[in-house]
Amino acid sequence: MLVQDILDATGAKLLRGDPCTLVQGVSTDTRVLKPRELFLALSGPNFDGNQFAEAAGRAGAGALLLEDKPGRALPRVAGELPVALHEAPRRALADLASWHRSRIAAQVIGITGSCGKTTTKEILAQLLAPHFSTVASPNSFNNDIGVPHTILLADPSTRMLVVEIGTNGPGEIAALSRIARPNIGIITNIGNAHLEGLGSIEGVLREKGELFAALPRAGTAILNLDCRFARELRAATSANVISYSVEGGSDGDQDAVGDFNAEKPWFHAAGTTFRLRGHEITSPLLGVHNISNLLAAIATCEACGIPLEQLLPTISRLKGGRRRMERLELQDVVVFDDTYNANPESARAGLRVLAGLHGHRRRVLILGDMLELGPRSPELHHAMGRAAAEAKVDQLLLVGELTRASAAGALEAGMPIERVQHLGSREEAVGAITTLIRSGDVVLVKGSNAMGMDRLVRRIGEVFGSSAN
Repeated sequence: MLVQDILDATGAKLLRGDPCTLVQGVSTDTRVLKPRELFLALSGPNFDGNQFAEAAGRAGAGALLLEDKPGRALPRVAGELPVALHEAPRRALADLASWHRSRIAAQVIGITGSCGKTTTKEILAQLLAPHFSTVASPNSFNNDIGVPHTILLADPSTRMLVVEIGTNGPGEIAALSRIARPNIGIITNIGNAHLEGLGSIEGVLREKGELFAALPRAGTAILNLDCRFARELRAATSANVISYSVEGGSDGDQDAVGDFNAEKPWFHAAGTTFRLRGHEITSPLLGVHNISNLLAAIATCEACGIPLEQLLPTISRLKGGRRRMERLELQDVVVFDDTYNANPESARAGLRVLAGLHGHRRRVLILGDMLELGPRSPELHHAMGRAAAEAKVDQLLLVGELTRASAAGALEAGMPIERVQHLGSREEAVGAITTLIRSGDVVLVKGSNAMGMDRLVRRIGEVFGSSAN
């Protein structure tokens, strides 16, 4: 894009330089900025993006877009580097992404949900890549910075653009959908996540449903019939609907049978196997929740014109996301690292996998605090403790203040006190890991990202040696 394009798209004012200068890409971080990219200076509570202008120039930026605040001196940047000013660079980033969206021909697929959206995005990107030039959100780029960044990664050759769309409060998904303008939308599920910002499960439903509401009539909504709000989500869109379910219709309700219905799932050392449209499907990913994520991706591929038969080779080689039920085979212990984030739905999904594993000395759940649950946090943590007891895990290790309620729930559900241990902090748990984990255990480590439970996974790796594979 030209600097003039940036000015036209965002309303920024050119302070100096040639508006016909060509830039290639956009960066908001000088540590990863590539030569000739626009450096767009974002600021936050603890940093001022303008302070990195000189570093951006030294890194080879093609142009700068800085925040314009009355009375504040602007940084000096050597050379003839074009510099533009905007009163709100974060809004400028959104406007630039919206402008770029209008000039690319890619099919845009938006994904949201209370849990599973990142894994579904990773699966879908892998299934699409052999058939189309595909760009997908890096990591979990799903907020008002990450979504524009993802859109700006697409170029004229991109045929499929997979955009993860997250939320912490009302109105965010609608706003991000206006930028991304998806042709296809996936809502993985509706559950108890981000209650602090959304208030209630009904608030989550309203917010997530905005993705389906944003789809054009000629678009496609990918609907999870196993979600208890499936009817409400279907009613939220005028787009075509492709549905999926795991063992749908087992209660005789034909409305629960999806267009893609996984039948007779079973779990084994190599992953998960189920029947789908006359095919036996085997995926390396474990758990019913990952069958659901895979079905969402398969249904989306059908909407993109790829038949199931052409997906089978890729399905057999799927890789999960980092720190999302990531299996680590150590010398004497198997660890499932599910530490990227946690809410009650994703924690229960991981627990179901752990409970179904056999042939190990003990099944151990290490659960850290689940954050952003609002006033229902004590109730939901208590229920998670009960669920662990009912799943008959052999040892429950709890980390953080909020999981005190989980300990109480486990004990109330009849779990013996010697099998429930509460640790006040991650540091305490790291220090005690040699006494908590034994050779022969299979361990699931789960907790909100801010709890840093991945440090516990690393410590287990240090104690029990490198991978045996």
